[in-house]
Amino acid sequence: MAAATATALRIGVIGGSIAGCAAAVAGSRAGADVTVYERSGAELQDRGFGIVMPPPLHRGLVASGYLDAAMETAPVATRVWLTREPGGRSARELARQSSPVTPCNWGLLWRSLRASAGAVRYLRGEPVTSVGEEADGRAVVTTARGSERYDLVVGADGHASRTRQLLAPGLLPEPAGYLVWRGAIPLSALADHPRELELLRGAWVTLGLPGGHGIFYLIPGAGDRLLAYAIYGRPPASSYAGADPGPYVRELAQEHFPAAWAEIVGHGTHRTTACHPVADVQVPRAARSPLLLAGDAAGVSRPHTASGAVKALQDALCLERVLREGPTAAVALERYADERTAAGAHLVELGRRMGRAQVEETPDWAAMGQEEVDAWFRGVLAGTRHYLYEQPGAGVTA
Repeated sequence: MAAATATALRIGVIGGSIAGCAAAVAGSRAGADVTVYERSGAELQDRGFGIVMPPPLHRGLVASGYLDAAMETAPVATRVWLTREPGGRSARELARQSSPVTPCNWGLLWRSLRASAGAVRYLRGEPVTSVGEEADGRAVVTTARGSERYDLVVGADGHASRTRQLLAPGLLPEPAGYLVWRGAIPLSALADHPRELELLRGAWVTLGLPGGHGIFYLIPGAGDRLLAYAIYGRPPASSYAGADPGPYVRELAQEHFPAAWAEIVGHGTHRTTACHPVADVQVPRAARSPLLLAGDAAGVSRPHTASGAVKALQDALCLERVLREGPTAAVALERYADERTAAGAHLVELGRRMGRAQVEETPDWAAMGQEEVDAWFRGVLAGTRHYLYEQPGAGVTA
């Protein structure tokens, strides 16, 4: 049963993406009256990038009703490390590790969360112009068509969050100095590469290159599956500034990838491509009544942690729990802040270590094997735990 305090609450959610929809489901499940403000008038499910999550989290979200069990995923259990053979164009396998993940399509995940929000009022094409606090402790959200008052406002407005400025004025993401190119390729790009396709059906692949690395894994698509990728490296020459990232990704692959992987990246039409500067930020406190931050608004870790959507979903689960426990909204927000601020800070610090190891100070990939990769990542983890790297040293037999 929802706590009486939650049942009486009016919650406004700024941002209707993954974090916003998840927070809306959390508030609704706790018994609150929820309104979501989404500035975009477009259908967000058109974003086709890949994300991964821990299998136990996916199972828990399905069991608790956040996600539809019919939402397609592409689970794999193994991570394979590759690099290009020195002086040649063939691939050399460095290591295999046990690393179960549940890849999914960003758009399908959003669609499932949006459906689970049910009767939540979802205002598309409704940008918020301001959020204020009133003397009685409530919050007021203003849009072009007027103002509404809420007992609690969730800022789920992304990495450039304006809501964040209310809790941490002047706090901005800190650039890492390198970029990530992300995209998805039709599975037809693998038609002439059965060996690589077979590998990807059971594993996600990390491909080491000088000054960076690439991540490859299969995700569900509209019909057939897609090959999702994220490639990390230094900024390209200025001639590429502001241009379609596809050509530079193909050039990078041709220069540094094994021949088969370069052909895969260079083949066909990239369904989605984007280039993002890598940056991170963490608020000193993720909530202060009547305001709460969720997802990237509360903290952005470098994407090596694969925790953007994961953190947003975990934020929502925490929000539902603290609202149910009560005894007041203010107490619930303090409990949320204690738990989620610490979790976000951990991810930011871990992401920085991963970035140094895999981009800023990359090892001599070609000189590494199973033992070297395992020992290297134990040093990166430095005793901490993360779902992608639960068992460095637990090699997997091919």
